Amino acid sequence: MHVISKKQGVRFLVAMLAISASGSAYAQQQQNVPDPNIVVNGPAPAAMTEGPEIKGVITARSGDRMKVTTADGASTTIAITDMTRVKAGGGLFGGSKLAPNALLNGLPVTVKTMQADGVLVASQISLRKNDLRTATMIQSGTSQRFEEQAAATEALRGRMADIDKYNVKSTTNVHFDVGKTDISAQDKAELCTAANSAGQTENALLLVVGYTDSTGSDDFNQELSEKRAGRVINYLQQVCGWKPYRMLTPTGMAKADPAASNDTPEGKAQNRRVAVNVLVSKSVDGL
Repeated sequence: MHVISKKQGVRFLVAMLAISASGSAYAQQQQNVPDPNIVVNGPAPAAMTEGPEIKGVITARSGDRMKVTTADGASTTIAITDMTRVKAGGGLFGGSKLAPNALLNGLPVTVKTMQADGVLVASQISLRKNDLRTATMIQSGTSQRFEEQAAATEALRGRMADIDKYNVKSTTNVHFDVGKTDISAQDKAELCTAANSAGQTENALLLVVGYTDSTGSDDFNQELSEKRAGRVINYLQQVCGWKPYRMLTPTGMAKADPAASNDTPEGKAQNRRVAVNVLVSKSVDGL
């Protein structure tokens, strides 16, 4: 399958990397959330129970909440309170306690949680010192590189002003089961191969388009095609390393433009796809 890349501004990437944790507003709302290690006389203020342990990468921070994305692409929003313990392990002198503002985007973490009323609250967040050092270096360098990246993006946009006049250099198709958005292991590998290959062309952009077969209503198929495109884009950016500013706006086409007839199971299987297209403007193709 081949990706469609979108010329999203670098600002989104920088904003996600640069978000820092504040800490009190949400914690004040959660004053009744007990520390699981403290025994309280009488009934607990909130019926907190042990939640799942989540291992993944921090992909978003907003105030006292963070989003952790696991290896399978699933994302979970977790609250951070004054009671959350942040610990860094590894290194010569063992672990150390950290402030919540050390929880940077792109940082691999293991989160122990408590839960109540469908809300997950982090009781302990563990990370490696080496990973923290790397994430800090990335964040520190972001502001220095922003102007350079922004200038490069604007230059690229200028050359791609007539985006309808482009050459499709290659297309990679990712296929899905009925009603599903899960990407197979084989397709994941092919996505990164396609992204790496496209990355060798300086002016290449990716355009990602999602499709469905004829099963289901029009509204359902439209939403499903958009979700499939979004899942592919997330994988390309988060795992394959494709830059957001080199990706065109994705779209869902539902059952339109079928690759094969929807009259047979085989044809429907071909139509349940996301097309990842590598585009190069005709004005710069071959340069």
